[in-house]
Amino acid sequence: MGYKTYASFGLPTFLVIIVALYLLFTDSGEAFDVGRFLEETSPFVWGSLGIGLCIGLSVLGAGWGIFLTGASILGGGVRTPRISTKNLISIIFCEVVAIYGVIMGIVYSSKLQTVPEAQLYTRDNYFTGYALFFGGLTVGFCNLLCGLCVGVAGSTAALADAADPTLFVKVLVVEVFGSVLGLFGLIIGLLMIGNAKEFLPGSPAVSVIRI
Repeated sequence: MGYKTYASFGLPTFLVIIVALYLLFTDSGEAFDVGRFLEETSPFVWGSLGIGLCIGLSVLGAGWGIFLTGASILGGGVRTPRISTKNLISIIFCEVVAIYGVIMGIVYSSKLQTVPEAQLYTRDNYFTGYALFFGGLTVGFCNLLCGLCVGVAGSTAALADAADPTLFVKVLVVEVFGSVLGLFGLIIGLLMIGNAKEFLPGSPAVSVIRI
């Protein structure tokens, strides 16, 4: 476990530090300029990444939850066939997580408008691009964890129902509260783009000068 943790987190961090120190001590520190990267990256890139992460992570969470719940329903249904039908509600809860991501992806995509490159780099367009990126990232991770939560709770509900039918409703309440977490992420995503405008062309006078 320790070697896997080091390979996943420690080694990439160590390599980044080595590269940064090399650039610093070879008088090439300007190449390691985060501010320049943020400034020169197109707002369309940030917006498109946000939309992709929003939908992708949401679908990943839904698939993960369905994988966990479906395996328990099928396994428990072999010995107790009665649980196969009513426990399908857990699958629906997992699928709703993906729907949250698709809805937010559609809302976010309405902000993307075709703008000439020379008139793209304005303060408002940068704000919209960053808002779409971090909003999509927030919604995606919320739905990913929500899908995992619903999947584990749904798996437990199926196994508990197979052992004792009276436990199904009690565990289902926990599952319902877990599914609400995705709705919280959706609300946060809407709040983050509340003041973001659509991509609009700006005059050369107000456009950001690119190096």
